[in-house]
This record gives sequence, C-alpha cells and structure tokens, in this order.
Amino acid sequence: MATLRLSYQTIEFGKIDIHLCTLRNKQEFHDPEGTAEALGISSATWPIFGILWPSSLVLAHFVSNYDIGTKRVLEIGCGTALSSLLLNKQHVDITATDYHPEVETFLNRNSLLNGDTVIPFERTGWADNNDSLGYFDLIIGSDLLYEDEHIELLSDFIQAHSNPTCEVIIVDPGRGRKNKLAKKMLENGYASSFFKPDKIECLKNDFKGHILQFVRKG
Repeated sequence: MATLRLSYQTIEFGKIDIHLCTLRNKQEFHDPEGTAEALGISSATWPIFGILWPSSLVLAHFVSNYDIGTKRVLEIGCGTALSSLLLNKQHVDITATDYHPEVETFLNRNSLLNGDTVIPFERTGWADNNDSLGYFDLIIGSDLLYEDEHIELLSDFIQAHSNPTCEVIIVDPGRGRKNKLAKKMLENGYASSFFKPDKIECLKNDFKGHILQFVRKG
C-alpha cells in the first residue's frame, strides 16, 4: 500500500465518528503481481473499490438509524465498507465481502483506525459457489448493478446467503435496473419497495437514485 497515494477523512453519524482511509483518487493503481488482473480486474476499474461513492454514504446514513437488533448482517460489494465500519462501531454482527483483492487490507486498516475489532471478511465473487459466508438476516449493499448480467448474479448470491426471513437494502444511484432486480427478487419471495433517501448534508449534489428495500418472511 506504500506506493499508493491515500486520503483520510472523518464522517459523522450523529455522535459517532468514522475515520476512513481511502485511495486519493480514481487514478491510483497498484497490482505488481497481477493478482487483480488474474481476477479480470483491469487497471481502469482497479481503483473503484477504494473510493467513497455517494451511494455508500446514502447507505451508511440509512443504516445508522435502522433497527437492526440482533440480526446477522452482510455487506456485499463492500468497497470502502463505510456501512460495515459504522455497524461494527455499533457492535452489530457484521460481515463484509467483495471481489477485489485489496479490500480486506483497507478494511482491516480502517477497523483498527477506528479502534474496533477487525470485521470478518471473505473475498468472493457472486458467481463463485465455494465461499463460507453462511446465512444472514439482513443483507446490504450500494452501487452494485453496473451491467444487466449482474441482476441475476446478485439475486442468486443473495438467495444463497439469506435466511428464510430476510431483509435486503440496496442503494442504487439510478442505473436503470432496479425494476429488473425487483422482478428477480420477487421470484425468490421478496416484496419490494423503492424510495428516495433523506437529504444528506455531506453530499455535494442531490442524490438521483433510490433506496431499494426487499423483505421476505419465512
């Protein structure tokens, strides 16, 4: 990580501060052994995991006041894992996952930066069938649907890791695939609802996407 230019910031959630180390910008790249390349991650897409995107902020602010209770929670495609770090600070049973090989390094660094225990993490892809993540009561994620093929992969991955009674919260910035995802989720027994998030002061521009909420009762 020493060859990368990094950025540090503190994000406030009421009385909770989350300290976050990210990549400095979208031009950063470091894959000396070709690990990411072997996974199909190009130099152009390599930095995407390490930037704090508006959808991630929307998700974190939404879950900061969500009644999670004792639910076991999974953040998929976690990237900078802001929501996971926040929930970890709140002593929620949180696990994170992402496809990118550098995510775990940053996640561990940020967990320690916030003075918290390291968050359980597993690197896996949605098409992989050999992970050991298990089953969850609440699954969260943000900015996940880049291509049409992701709809079925994502819904199948959620189905493979959800308990019979499960909630799913996904923040979508408006890539035009939310209705297609809702259709696939309905096939797995989930009712859906979409709504606009409350205004978030730290966002420079209005958020044009939606929070997608799916609920299944076993």
